[in-house]
Parts: sequence; structure tokens; C-alpha cells
Amino acid sequence: MLWNASFFTTASANEEPSREEILQQRMTYYVQFEDQLVPWYYLAAIDQYERNIQSVRSDIPKRDGIIAIQFSDEYWAGALNPVSQDTVPTTIDFFGGLGLDGNEDGIANPKDDLDVMFTMANYLSSFGSTEDDYKLALWEYYSSEEVVNQITTISKLYKHFKTTDIDTHTFPIPVRSEYSYRGTWGANRGWGGRRIHEGTDLFAGYGTQVVSTSYGVVEVKGWNQFGGWRIGIRDNHNSYHYYAHLGSYNKDIKVGDIVEPGTLLGYVGSSGYGKEGTSGKFPPHLHYGIYKFNGRTEWAFDPYPSLLQWERQAKKAKQ
Repeated sequence: MLWNASFFTTASANEEPSREEILQQRMTYYVQFEDQLVPWYYLAAIDQYERNIQSVRSDIPKRDGIIAIQFSDEYWAGALNPVSQDTVPTTIDFFGGLGLDGNEDGIANPKDDLDVMFTMANYLSSFGSTEDDYKLALWEYYSSEEVVNQITTISKLYKHFKTTDIDTHTFPIPVRSEYSYRGTWGANRGWGGRRIHEGTDLFAGYGTQVVSTSYGVVEVKGWNQFGGWRIGIRDNHNSYHYYAHLGSYNKDIKVGDIVEPGTLLGYVGSSGYGKEGTSGKFPPHLHYGIYKFNGRTEWAFDPYPSLLQWERQAKKAKQ
């Protein structure tokens, strides 16, 4: 195991906790319920999903605490409870609320991380102990297939890598190869109708390797009339990474595979802008885009600043 569930790291009174300390603290919460209720990586995935949407949604307040999961007053205290922010376990139960006392202090407090985590773990386990049971629980809670798929993807990654520390990235083309790129976000595109450029084009020779920039799960692979031979990867931050105009794929990559930064996906080409197999309508390049899912919709954002940062990091690592 990569953690010690009995160890709880804290910063000194005058210091902010480090990123590593925060991850360790979260893991301590996740693993407390693994044996008797639900695997830690499902709880971690829900927590990460909630953290993701809180970071991009103005209508959802950011929860204070180590854990990001938060419940509505109606869910916690009961829809008919006259005390909307009730913390008394007996009256919460009487009014059909689902908030629980996880640390046995006699209070079911939605601001207490342990009570929150215990409540979510109890909810999941009430549906059963299989992956299908957990998916049903998530559907009943979020009422969205897209959300269920996103959380399932995150849990799959955490389970595979046995850690939540999977936030590193790399440049999508080997930095020692010949390539060029610049910020072209929002530029007009005419083929296929009036639209804007949702990504960054990295120009390189035919056959230049294209690698995954992130940890993630292969969600889509195949032909798209705009992107040609393309591949799409979903990461643990609700982001979809889009690699388009490939000349060919890594033959070992398939939908559902788990990848990490540097995993070979395919090779630069000039495919797209037509029916399947169309190629050569533009110079060879990789079109790289990132789309963010906020729990309701998905939109593209400019990957150019991230590419600059990942390029610097990749070059530094090669020194």
C-alpha cells in the first residue's frame, strides 16, 4: 500500500499543509470505511468529482475542509424537518434525513469531514457491494449518466495506480523532435461550417510520436470527419483530452485502456476533413484540445498555456 491509514499528517500551527500532506489526510478518511462499507477508491472518486465541479461552478459553494463532498440540507436533515440544518441524529432519522454521526460524538454534522464521509460510504453500501451496485447508487444520487461515467473513470484510475496522486502531465510530442506551435485559440475554421478553432495545432513531421499528456482512460478511438483518426482520453479532473489528425494509432491502445503521461497513443498525420480515410488536406500536425465537464455541460478551453508549461517541464527533465 502507498499510505498508512493510521497516520494523519498535520502541518505546524504556522504553516499551510503541503500538497502531499493534504493528499495523505484525504486518504486517511477514505480508507477508514474500506473493509466494512466500500472500497476507498470509490469514495476518493466522488470526493474528487465534487472538488472538480466546485472549482468551475459559481453556483456551487466550495466546501471548507479536507473533503469536498457536501450534501443539501434536505438530504442531510430530511425534507420535512423544520430544522433545516439539524445535527441531532434521532430527529434527522425521524424526518427521513440521511446525515449520520461518523465519529460517534452524538452529532451528525455536515461540516465534519468524518460525518460526511461516513454518510456517503453508508449510502453507497446500502445498494450493495458490486460495481453495478455502486453505479446504480451514483445514478440515484446524481441522476446523470455523464456524472456516473466521470466518477467511474476516476475510481478506475485510483484503483489502478493505488493512489490519488496522479496529477502530473507531459508534452504530447517528444521535445527532442522537430515541431512548432503557437496559440491559435478561437481562430476561424471554414471546413464543415462556420466554427472556431478549439485547441492548439502542433506541427511536426509525419510519423512523429504522439503521447498522452495525462493520466486517464481511453474513452473514444476512431474516425471523426473533422479530426480524422483521433483519440479521446478522460482524466481525473473531469477533463477530456482530444488528439486529432493522427496518421495511425499505437496498435496496442484500445477504448477502456488506462494511460499515463508519456504513453504512446499514435503518430502525427494529416487525416480528416472528409469521409473516413481522407488525408492530406493540410500539413501534418497534431490538433490537441481539452474539454472540461462541470456536471452539466462540457466546453473547450485554451490548452496553449498548459502546453507551454508542460513543454518547459519536459525539457527540464531531459537535461
